[in-house]
Order: sequence, then C-alpha cells, then structure tokens
Amino acid sequence: MQNRSHMRTIAGFAFLLLQVAIIGCSAQRPVLYPNAELKRVGTAAADRDIDECMRVAENYVRSNGKTAETLEHVGARAATEATIDAAAGGAGGAVIGRAGTGAAIGAAGGGAAGATRAVVHEIFRKRGPSSAYKNFVNRCLRERGYDPIGWQ
Repeated sequence: MQNRSHMRTIAGFAFLLLQVAIIGCSAQRPVLYPNAELKRVGTAAADRDIDECMRVAENYVRSNGKTAETLEHVGARAATEATIDAAAGGAGGAVIGRAGTGAAIGAAGGGAAGATRAVVHEIFRKRGPSSAYKNFVNRCLRERGYDPIGWQ
C-alpha cells in the first residue's frame, strides 16, 4: 500500500514539473502596435484574430515537417531516457532492500524522471516558430488592419 502511494507521489511530481515547464515556455505570439484598428476592435477581438491567423498559418506552413520530426524525436528520447532510468532505478531499489518492491519503486520513479527530463529538454530546446510561420501570421494580421511589431 505504501509503495503505491510512493509511486503516485513520484508520478504526481513528474506531472507537476512538466506542467510548470510548459507554462514557462508558452508559445510565442505577435505583439501589435496600438494603431487605430487595434483601438477600434479591442484586445479581445485582436487576440481572436491572432489565433485565427496562427491557425491558418499552421495549415499552410508546415516548417518542412519539423513539427512531426520534433514530436518523433521527443517520443524516442523519452522512451530511451525512461528505459535507462528505469533500469538504474530498479537496480538501486534492489540494492536498498526487498528486491522486488524496491526495484519496482525505483523503476517507476526512474522511468517517470527519464521521460519527464526528455520532454522538458525538448521544450526548452525549441527556439520558437519558423520565420516563414511568423511572416505568414504577420501578413495575415496586416491584411486585417493590424501592425505587428514583433513576437514574444
């Protein structure tokens, strides 16, 4: 019973760490100059227009398949890290005592940590949208009367 609680705690911590990393690395968005159009429609409508332009750009600009390639790389890296860390955790758990229980806890913790580390690494490695994607969104916004001045 205590072992399941320990594994849930480890999994919960890994999930929390992943959420914090994702929030900290939220996607870049265009910044608009407060021109007449922005003042006329307001920020809520401008945000909807930005979202729409970004959706359209996603359909037309595929970054030469880099999105799928990155997801594939994240999955492979996460699986590799999880396997290595699970084996190390299992060995460490077996050394500490009660080989079966200790190994299971160590493997679960090591696997979760390895997968989380791989995903977080890929999130921080990503530098933002491609220049073609940004240019597409900027042009879409200009056609709607906005004046994009950069991305954050």
